[in-house]
Amino acid sequence: MSPRHPSDDRAPNQVDVARLAGVSTQTVSRVMSGQQNVRPETARRVLAAVEELGYRVHAAAASLASGRTRILGVIVVSTDRYSTAALGVGIQQAAAEHRYTVTTAAVADHASADAFVEAFDRLERQGAEGIILGVPVELDSPAMRLRTARTPSTRNERLSMHPDAPLIIDQHAIARQAVEHLLDLGHKTVWHVPGDEYWLETRQRRETWEQVLTERGITPPPVIPGDWTPESGYRAGRTIAAIPEATAVFVSSDEMAFGLIRALHEAGRRVPEDISVVSVDDIALAGFASPALTTVRQPFEQMGRAAALRLIAQLEGVEISDAPEDVHPELIVRSSTAAPRG
Repeated sequence: MSPRHPSDDRAPNQVDVARLAGVSTQTVSRVMSGQQNVRPETARRVLAAVEELGYRVHAAAASLASGRTRILGVIVVSTDRYSTAALGVGIQQAAAEHRYTVTTAAVADHASADAFVEAFDRLERQGAEGIILGVPVELDSPAMRLRTARTPSTRNERLSMHPDAPLIIDQHAIARQAVEHLLDLGHKTVWHVPGDEYWLETRQRRETWEQVLTERGITPPPVIPGDWTPESGYRAGRTIAAIPEATAVFVSSDEMAFGLIRALHEAGRRVPEDISVVSVDDIALAGFASPALTTVRQPFEQMGRAAALRLIAQLEGVEISDAPEDVHPELIVRSSTAAPRG
């Protein structure tokens, strides 16, 4: 006799799946929780039954049965920057592939160390088994060390240069590529619009900008303040436009570069004929700016994926075969840079 499907007035349950697949409910539980001690053919039958019946695991029930929540927590700074969203996409994709869900705690920009500790505690209360610290500052306080000792965690390695990082993006290399590109074109110096000083990457890029100029025997010009926003780029562009000798500028994000280029155009300074512009990130709009931006690419989704896979590997006690390898920032040369006139 063929197995009976559940009536239309109730959702299918684990017993229904087991009956249709011809296995025990314990086997269904093992397959749905991702355990490996099930024969492939048996697992295929169970998954086929799940698909046919439209069975869905109830997360709370699964947690009670397994003692695990399969939840990853992510702490981020509340911002509308493209990079934060793209990193989140990579984290979500990797988590879903390994049957984890993601919950996020947002902390205000320029928040205190205590705010990050509170966010960590909040994610733990929500059942996070491990936490990704996607934050702009080093969290090396005793309170945070206590929490990371009891709950597995990993940093978003866009910011940390720890040798055990899953995916190291060298912020010093980003700045060096940008500045050397402009100097190699023949510009006598390079002005700089950094991001918010609260962020570690801002400080690393600024240090290397100064270092490269000094190596070439050039005294670094004054820094033109920025804070990651297009508005700050626009203000910086108005300042640069009023400096007749300025022919090249390194801007620390594409979004600031958009504002800067608009201000230069309004002031009658052409890009790249009068002023060359190099930025960082290579967001989706960079190639469609006018002119198209020369920028140093950061693989945000890949970086988010790497952070999630590193954390999952810690939780599972295994190596993740599809973890991304280290990548290097890549200078993408487009139309916003050229040799100086004359």
